[in-house]
Parts: sequence; C-alpha cells; structure tokens
Amino acid sequence: MNTTPTTVRSFLHPRDEIMRTMERIYRYRMTTTSGGNLSIRDANGDIWITPARVDKGSLRREDIVHVHADGRREGLHPPSSELPFHQAIYQRRPELGGIVHAHAVALVAFSVCARVPDTRLFPQARHVCGASGFAPYALPGSQALGQNIANTFAKGFNCVVLENHGVVCGGENLQRAFERFETLEFTAKTIIKASQLGEVRYLSDEQVAQRQGIVLPEFNPGPAGVEENELRRQLADFLQRGYRQRLLISTEGSFSARLANDSMLITPSRVDRSAIGIGDMVLVHAGAVEAGRLPSRATRLHAAIYQRHPAVRAIVNALPVNATAFSVTDQPLDSRTIPESYLFLKDVARVPFGEQFQDGHAVAERLSLDNPVALIENDGVLVCGTSVLDAFDRLEVLETTAEALINSRPLGKVVPMSEAIIAELSAAFAIK
Repeated sequence: MNTTPTTVRSFLHPRDEIMRTMERIYRYRMTTTSGGNLSIRDANGDIWITPARVDKGSLRREDIVHVHADGRREGLHPPSSELPFHQAIYQRRPELGGIVHAHAVALVAFSVCARVPDTRLFPQARHVCGASGFAPYALPGSQALGQNIANTFAKGFNCVVLENHGVVCGGENLQRAFERFETLEFTAKTIIKASQLGEVRYLSDEQVAQRQGIVLPEFNPGPAGVEENELRRQLADFLQRGYRQRLLISTEGSFSARLANDSMLITPSRVDRSAIGIGDMVLVHAGAVEAGRLPSRATRLHAAIYQRHPAVRAIVNALPVNATAFSVTDQPLDSRTIPESYLFLKDVARVPFGEQFQDGHAVAERLSLDNPVALIENDGVLVCGTSVLDAFDRLEVLETTAEALINSRPLGKVVPMSEAIIAELSAAFAIK
C-alpha cells in the first residue's frame, strides 16, 4: 500500500536556494526590486539572508549574507535591514528553517485594510497555510517590529500579515515557507476577485476536513512504451506552462491523460507543480498505482470520468484565479461572451462542494465533451478534452473568459450573445 513520503532532503546550498526562490518570487511579480527578504537557518544555527539594497531581479549567490550564530557576518553586502525579525522568529519558533517576507500585491491590499485572508476559502489553502495571523505596525527594521511578528508566530501561526507592510511566512524549510506564501497570495487574490462578483462563500471546518489522501493497491509496471513516454512529456510540459501562466500553484493542480487498457498517467501528490518532470508522473492501472508512488488526490475522480466517457483523453484540475473566483461565489460563469468562449466551453457546469471527494461518479455525470468544463465549488475548476493540448486550451479559454467577465463589471452590464447567435454557432460548428 502507499505510504506517506518522507521529507525530501535538499542538496542545494543555502545561497542557491535563496537565490532561486527570490528569482521565482520576483518573476511572478510577488515582490519588487527593493522589497522583501528571504532567509534560511541551517543545522548549525547560522542564518543565510538576502542583502540590503541589492536588486532582487538580478540577485547572485555571492550576494547572500551569512550571519553566524555568534553574530559574525560574512558577505559582500550588509544583511537585510529586516534581519532582526528573522532572528526573533527563529528564536521563538526553533523548528522553523525558512522565512519568506515579501510585498505581494493582494496581501498588501489586506495589510493596508488590517485584514487577513480567510484560508477556509479552499481545503488546500487551509491545509497548507493554516489560519493567518496579524502583527501590528512598527518601524521597518526595528526590534519592536521583530517582537510584534515573533509574538504572533509564537501563537502558532505560520503566515502573518503585517499591518501596512506585507506578509511573513515560515516553514520547516524555505520551500515550505514559499508554498505557504504563494498559496496565501493566491487565496487573497481570489477573495479580491470574488468580492467583485458577489458574496464570497467560505467552508466550515467540517468541510475542510473532507479533503483526504488516497490509498490504492500497488503493482509493478513493465517497461514504458512509446505512447506512455510521449504522454509523460506532454503532461510535464503543459503542467510547467500552466504554472508559468498562473493557472496552477505549486501546491495544487492535477493533470492526467488516458492510456489504453484502463490505464492513465496523473500528477503526483505533494510535488511542486513548477518542477514536475516526465519521471514524476504516476501510472495508474485498473485502480492500482505503480509501486512506491503517491498519486494525486484527484485520481478516483479522473478515473470515474474516463470510465463514464471513453472519448475523454485528458483531464485537468486547476486553480486559475479568475475562474476560481466564480467557484467561491454563486455567480454563474456565462460563456456566451465571444464565439471562441462558447465553442470551447459550452455551458459551464457547477459541482457542489464535497462531490469531488467521493467516488467521482456524480461528477462524471455532470461532465462530458459536450459540457467539458465545470466549476467545483470552493475548489477551482475541472476541464476535460480529447487530448492534453485540447484540455489545456479549454483551461486557457476558461480563464480569459472569466477575467474578461470580471473586468467588465465596472464598465456596465454584460450583454451575452443572443439565442439566435448561439443557434447559428451550434449549427455552423455542429454543437449538440
């Protein structure tokens, strides 16, 4: 049977891990050239931290400052002026090994309103981040700010919004701190977008607890064939593209493709979506998983859809922020905006929260190639297609359609395409 994987050992030097993580944060506009700082505390109790007054967009490994446990400092630059709060957090929370502080736009919006994002928006957000804390304002770089933040972390929070400042997230390592930071920023963005549509729906603690792992019998597969290797490549390529386009986040999103003979390939659980390669895809056959692998929690759901609809060849669960905003409100996502939207999406279905955690058959009844897209309430979107490319294309169209609808709200009432236009499109493109 599957077992929970142990923590992955990192062989990156702290300089390289900090540099790569900051590059990732800056690339996706989750901080500015001068804003934010990262740190790692190593096994010796030394702190490695980003420097003060160095361009975050061109950070080099030699720029990272080494602060020894005895206070000695090594580096080309002085350490970040926020070093005191990193030290204070590590002192109060000795199990933490990585800290991310940044000025991500959506979280700054919460910080200037003295609010924190409610992570009960999604099961995954609550699981990754826990509840969010709040630290009152103090002068940047001051001991007072360090104490305010550390006091909040000491209450057990791993994500702390700073009044009129930004956010700090901690983890047992820097990767975990980054995952919390990215997930919390995505949650904040979704709340802001959804608030433009109507009342935002949050989950109860009981609903959050419905999210569970998956345990399947194991089998030992034979050598991979040409078709399997090609599908592995396609899935890895489109997963990484989806992450770059912010259709997925590092901790959430599943993509699968059908193989012959009751088999499919699906993304693994608990692997950074930006770094999944062809060897990471998990083979599932007749309800069993290849030995030693942990497949996505969506495995039963995808298997049920493939069983119900033989023409479906690929399925993706994703969290594009605009379409997901519709999933956390009761506002319908009307695809009758432009011809492409209706042709690719048809009528967008809605899956009640909780159905995605059952055996999948109820969801399979709502989805088909005639209605290939569904919003899963408080859990993103589900899209199917005739190929990996087709499913991904529909996902992109879904997100651009949702963004256009949200962006239209300040302009006036949406005027959807008429029934006559829909009938004309249906006849011209043989839509049932």
